[in-house]
Amino acid sequence: MVTTPQTIVISGYYGYKNSGDEAVLQSILTALEEQSKAAGINLQPVVLSIDPEWTKSTYGVQAVHRMKLAEVRQAIKSSCGLISGGGSLLQDVTSSKTIPYYLGIIKLAQWMGKPTFIYSQGVGPVSRGMFHSMIKSVFKKCAYISVRDQESAELLRSMGLKGQSIDIVPDPVMGLHPKERSDVLNEHVEYINEDLPVIGISVRYWEKDRKELLKIVESLQVVMQKQPVHLRFLPFHLPIDVEASQYMMDLLGDVSSTGSRITLCSDAVHPQDMLWEINQCQLVIGMRLHSLIYAANAHVPMIGISYDPKINQFLERLVLQPVGDTSSLESSALSSEIERMLFNEEEWRKVHATQIDQLKQEAQVPAQRIVEYISSKVIINE
Repeated sequence: MVTTPQTIVISGYYGYKNSGDEAVLQSILTALEEQSKAAGINLQPVVLSIDPEWTKSTYGVQAVHRMKLAEVRQAIKSSCGLISGGGSLLQDVTSSKTIPYYLGIIKLAQWMGKPTFIYSQGVGPVSRGMFHSMIKSVFKKCAYISVRDQESAELLRSMGLKGQSIDIVPDPVMGLHPKERSDVLNEHVEYINEDLPVIGISVRYWEKDRKELLKIVESLQVVMQKQPVHLRFLPFHLPIDVEASQYMMDLLGDVSSTGSRITLCSDAVHPQDMLWEINQCQLVIGMRLHSLIYAANAHVPMIGISYDPKINQFLERLVLQPVGDTSSLESSALSSEIERMLFNEEEWRKVHATQIDQLKQEAQVPAQRIVEYISSKVIINE
């Protein structure tokens, strides 16, 4: 049985061309499509995006401008519900406006009598007390809540959601499917030099004096003196991560005397293109959370550098720890870990294979629960 089409609105940090958040969207879209087909219902997503035309052309779905209230209202009014997520939407570190915006979208849907679903969100840090009561008020009326780590669930319960059912699930990107090699090579992603061990590097600006980037450069220089490698810089948030990558590349300079190579991937905007890039690596050094999640998805060994608790929380799910944080990173510790990991790639894969496969299965849970809810309402109504 396939029912009449049902539109569902998806709210998140979309259209900004941040590879991690775009990967979240792609993963949610894929999971909803797979689960709705299995349930025999026809779900048609409408994405709230800062760049609706780009989102439409990239994912083949409908999109409206996230800041145009009339368009948002109409999309929600015509829908069977609203999904908020995933990613770190409910935190007040980057801006005090973030939480009110995302809660406002959820509240608008609730005022209009639509079921609302929280999809694998990372909640916190939330330093302003007034936001605690706001989150509690909105989340109490949600039809389904899932978060991506235990810490987020505990924070919600500390806000007063003790009786609410909260699923703890992996980040949606753990369920992202890679493209076939032939599909990628026919597009814009360049070949990776497979004659050298490929180290994928995802960095961002964080410390004001950029000391963490300097420490990474020092560690890479030590490694290259011992063996030639291909350093592949992978910017996840355009254009700022390109600038951070270029800053490091300038410091590294000409490495040809060591037999090494440095390249920058600046055109893998689509999440599946970036996942393909990660697949070509023997090791990933990541500051960006989703660089580490991509690596786990592809069973690629990783070294995490923490600037936020979410890095530690994800690594803990794989029984891993960051090599250091941005404020106290030691280049000697990082270079030693790089050398160790390059020589133990297959062992790392074997040790973590079961954990990774389990996370991939669990990443489907939010889509399953949401589709089950919508399916029951559709059947009743028809």
